[in-house]
Amino acid sequence: MPQKVSMATSPKTHALLQLIRFDKPIGTLLLLWPALWALWLAAQGVPDYTLLAIFLAGTFLARSAGCIINDLADRNLDGAVARTNARPLVTGAITVREAVALFVVLMLLAFILVLFTNRLTVILSVGAVILASSYPFMKRYMQLPQLVLGAAFSWSIPMAFAAQSGALPPALWLVYLGNLLWTMAYDTAYAMVDREDDLKIGIKSAAILFGQYDRLMIALLQVSSLICLYLAGQAFGLGLYYNASLVVSAALFGYHQYLIRERKADECFRAFLHNNWVGMTIFVGVALNYLTDGT
Repeated sequence: MPQKVSMATSPKTHALLQLIRFDKPIGTLLLLWPALWALWLAAQGVPDYTLLAIFLAGTFLARSAGCIINDLADRNLDGAVARTNARPLVTGAITVREAVALFVVLMLLAFILVLFTNRLTVILSVGAVILASSYPFMKRYMQLPQLVLGAAFSWSIPMAFAAQSGALPPALWLVYLGNLLWTMAYDTAYAMVDREDDLKIGIKSAAILFGQYDRLMIALLQVSSLICLYLAGQAFGLGLYYNASLVVSAALFGYHQYLIRERKADECFRAFLHNNWVGMTIFVGVALNYLTDGT
């Protein structure tokens, strides 16, 4: 449903905020938690404060820009989907030219932030742009677009290591893979919300590909993610608190399976939103490990 326009903002400003999902921070949080995991792992504790600020701001800018490119790509399709038919580009509250202009501004700001890091991080940022920009179009040609989304949402991990330590240790790719698999799991639950509409308009998704085995495949992705993250913890020498966070995350995954058991759209969406707690739980485990020296 369209959001009420605040008395403090004009209709145009309100529409621009809707375009970048300012009122729906879940995407920013799901992008932020893995970046924080990586910063703490790379620093073996609290990271450089300047880098922390850069990644906090950069995550918001990248997610906002990603929402715009997604809506530009889907502007002729979103009107046929119940969840997206009130988006600003569908209703005409925002023009294509205005959306493109805001996208360019956000990307320029994000690039300026990256310039305050190092050469390796700047080089890696090119991959982030390519992945984030290509995902919206993968839904037309690829049976498993969630794989591209997972790669995009995980790219902050090598960038964080590059920025904090100037290196890319092999073990970081276990964190990357664990996050990629987790992203695929929660975005498949998200895709279950739109499955019927997507089938009508020809959009591809993991929920459609997996069909009646959607819950099983989500479970396999969740378990595989935890295995990768456990192996990453071993490689980085993480101990009790981190392993406990994985146990709690496994319980949260079990709750998500309960929510999606009947494949009701509202419950699948709740399961998607609840993944924020998984990201936060794992971050707490990483942070406590270094705060207590792993004891």
